Amino acid sequence: MAKSNFEQSLEDGAHQRIKNLTGSWKGTTKTWFEKDVLADESPSEAVISSILDGRFISYDYQGSLDGKPFEGKIIIGFDIPYQKFTASWIDSFHMGTQIMLSSGESTANGFAITGSYGSPEYGDQPWGWRTELEIISNEEIVFSAYNISPDGAEAKATETIYKRV
Repeated sequence: MAKSNFEQSLEDGAHQRIKNLTGSWKGTTKTWFEKDVLADESPSEAVISSILDGRFISYDYQGSLDGKPFEGKIIIGFDIPYQKFTASWIDSFHMGTQIMLSSGESTANGFAITGSYGSPEYGDQPWGWRTELEIISNEEIVFSAYNISPDGAEAKATETIYKRV
């Protein structure tokens, strides 16, 4: 009997790539609010777990910014019919009460997904937010995020370098 597309992806495709990230991670998060002006650098911890038989992973993280704790969760998957990575993101700092939905392409060592956020009180035009995952090795990963202004200007917002625990 032939394998389903999902079974094949779990064996040697995108689903295997994200499932291999499961485990505990510790690292350092850098945060920028202005282009090229580092605002904070602090420890971060994460647990990445497989959910729904490997269809998705849950990236649960915690850290601090200016000494104030925050936490977040990103559900990440790979949409086989559309051949795109997808994610939903919530956290106690950046997103407030919103859920950001993102999607994007595979990269050589991970993915790059883009969503948008905003609020009517800050103007009509939403900002973009690109999250990139770079898998350095089975023991090291880097999550980076970039703010994208309504006019298209980009600036690094966060970078977390994790080592497997």
